Amino acid sequence: MKYDFESLISRKNVGSSKWNLMQKVNANISDNIVPFSVADMEFKSPPQIVEGLKKYINSSILGYTEPTYEYCKAVCGWMEKRHDWKINKEWIVEFPGVVPALFTIVRALTEENDGILIMTPVYYPFYKAIEKNKRKVVSTELVLSNGHYEINFEDFEEKAKLENTKVLILCSPHNPVGRVWTEDELNRIGRICIDNDVIMVSDEIHFDLIMPEFKHTVLANISEEFANNSVICTAPSKTFNLAGLQVSNIIISNWDIRKKIIHEHRKAYGDYSVLNIFGYKACEIAYNECEEWLDELIKVLDENKKLVENFMKKNLSQVKVINLEGTYLQWLDFRELENDHLALEKFMKLEAQLFLNEGYIFGTGGQGFERINLACPKKILEEALYRLLEAVKKCYR
Repeated sequence: MKYDFESLISRKNVGSSKWNLMQKVNANISDNIVPFSVADMEFKSPPQIVEGLKKYINSSILGYTEPTYEYCKAVCGWMEKRHDWKINKEWIVEFPGVVPALFTIVRALTEENDGILIMTPVYYPFYKAIEKNKRKVVSTELVLSNGHYEINFEDFEEKAKLENTKVLILCSPHNPVGRVWTEDELNRIGRICIDNDVIMVSDEIHFDLIMPEFKHTVLANISEEFANNSVICTAPSKTFNLAGLQVSNIIISNWDIRKKIIHEHRKAYGDYSVLNIFGYKACEIAYNECEEWLDELIKVLDENKKLVENFMKKNLSQVKVINLEGTYLQWLDFRELENDHLALEKFMKLEAQLFLNEGYIFGTGGQGFERINLACPKKILEEALYRLLEAVKKCYR
């Protein structure tokens, strides 16, 4: 491979969120232990971005900065090149992350006590964006059948028909279960929402991270009718490991919806730009120069996915691996090994010394599951799997 996906850089004592969380649990954790929780990568940043930012620093004044023509052109170009989705630069509303955007969008499009529909288990900040804004969670649970998650469309439609349901927050691809929704599934979702006056907010932050045999469909790209009833949340952060630069692009073609969100946005930030100068430039470089790096990354993630599948099948058949279609976050069913989710959490952290995301934090349907981050060097993942095997032999056999 042209790029380095094998070197490990320690992130202890540099402010890394997930490394800090691990050390809070065990301050004396060994130097060879790596956390597999929060969704950023343990890979080096793309060299084009590193070198491009160095060059930019040497030639720039680091003052207040707004999105440039080249930045907008890069975003529009990426959407068309990678997703066959033609957008206008006027549709882009910048936010310092998809989660802050969701908080603003919820306030802009709903009133207190309105219902917001989500498919559980799901990315836990969805709950916070709803509940902290004094809205109501309306949940429909995904159905796990023969190792594959499906939407219970009968229940979904029933919840969408509720008078109080105003917005759907869709996770596409779905985090944590790893589904890449088919165009047929998205059509059914969209039709139900439109028929019931439910605005669709689609978190597509992982939309570039699709396993080789699957294809992502941007919800708004299905039809003009869908585009007119949707907000699409995108970012280069997961794709190129740029979360610390806090840059996301929310794409809204409907002017009335976009106007409401911009108005709420300005209530928090005024008329000032909310992204930092390096976020703009890193996004531009990523979308213009780093597609080859991404293609190699996906091959590495696919290899890591298969490594976990084969390891569990051979050594720990009690752990069921849910097929990963998109994202780099694999969903593991531990219920046959340990059905008490709190006992499972204790076992993972203290015995196996594995710091994953516990399934129960994703809400209904998550107890007894674990989410493991595969975006790390293969040797680190192998070491973790063998550590798990030895802990199981000690505690469960």
